[in-house]
Amino acid sequence: MTQHDSYHSFNFSELTPREAYKIMIGTIVPRPIAWVTTVSPDGVVNAAPYSFFNCLSADPPILALGVENLPDRSFKDTAYNIRMTECFTVNIVDRANVEAMSVTAAGVAPEVDELKLAGLTAAPGEKVACPRIAEAPVAFECERYLGIQVSSAREIILGRIVMAHIRADIIDPDTCYSDHEKLDAIGRMGGNGYAGTLDYFDWPTPSVEAVLGGLKQRVTTGGA
Repeated sequence: MTQHDSYHSFNFSELTPREAYKIMIGTIVPRPIAWVTTVSPDGVVNAAPYSFFNCLSADPPILALGVENLPDRSFKDTAYNIRMTECFTVNIVDRANVEAMSVTAAGVAPEVDELKLAGLTAAPGEKVACPRIAEAPVAFECERYLGIQVSSAREIILGRIVMAHIRADIIDPDTCYSDHEKLDAIGRMGGNGYAGTLDYFDWPTPSVEAVLGGLKQRVTTGGA
């Protein structure tokens, strides 16, 4: 095992929120992107990407979004719409949709339909009153499960998945296994960076017997 001679250590209680943010987004990588669609109480469709996102549970099927509030601590359109309508859809971003996704990240006024602005198609939801992005390879319709206000600056939103739409060439409906190459998903890096998921390799988890056997062999032989 290679030992590094030195580290830069950071006490997070001494960092500004911006410094903490830069450290986290530059090292917790790549982060999956939730391309979230919501509808306002007035019926305006909103779309925005969030990389503070992941799946947390399969039973029940729960995913989580970290949504930052605006500088004046008011809700962003996504958080407000979810609170008011109790539903949202998470669309997965593939390489083909990076440019369109970036358009929806612009801070336009609430009355602007980002999907139309980006030239995207809204497909009606089946279980929730919220559209998915027809061009996205995967979409998860979600009902709001729980909102956790971790501070005045940020809310964590848990959503229960009630319906998934996955492009037919990506998933085997009999086994539920997906083809990562056909999906070609994009993850978020630090700054303006993105990373593809095609840099892929398999590494099986070893059995307990194999692990303990290897340890016993190293102890017996004195190997590293």
